[in-house]
Amino acid sequence: MVIALLVLLLALLLFAAGFAMKALWWVAVAVLVLWIFGFVFPSADDVEARRHWYRW
Repeated sequence: MVIALLVLLLALLLFAAGFAMKALWWVAVAVLVLWIFGFVFPSADDVEARRHWYRW
């Protein structure tokens, strides 16, 4: 009985970790898209942004 509960707990933990990893991938893709849009459409008050490839 204890082994069955441990196996079910392990399955639950692995399922939760897999869901979290998938959610983090979607967050990473969204941040990447916003970062690329920052290069394509720089802000109006940042005139020198077009001359540099970085935003420091």
